[in-house]
Amino acid sequence: MGMLSEFKTFAMKGNVVDMAVGVVMGGAFGKIVSSFTNDVLMPPIGLALGGVDFSNLTIDLKEATEGTAAVTIKYGVFINTVLDFLIIAFAIFLVVKGMNAAMEATRKKEAAAPAAPPAPSKEEVLLTEIRDALRSR
Repeated sequence: MGMLSEFKTFAMKGNVVDMAVGVVMGGAFGKIVSSFTNDVLMPPIGLALGGVDFSNLTIDLKEATEGTAAVTIKYGVFINTVLDFLIIAFAIFLVVKGMNAAMEATRKKEAAAPAAPPAPSKEEVLLTEIRDALRSR
């Protein structure tokens, strides 16, 4: 029972929950980027290159026979995957850059705010009271 409660404590920590949300969002973002690459970006590029469909670009190493499938290198799919990676990497770069800029602005704002003057010491308070008492005479 102790291990179960330890696991529950671990799983409910803020960092673990944040990480789980990040993984789910990253998976969804990856699907969006893959669709963008395959369905929006690559067709015009293929058209510009003479009607090439990148997903069908292959190198046949061995032709298919009656009992075996063809052995091919699918370099067109690899090109799509590399483009997916570059788009995701650039998007993450922009997010991190934005977060760093926001954190830097917050640090500058905190540094620019003047520090509150230190409270007077007990001696200064006592001397001020003595001065005020002498003035009132």
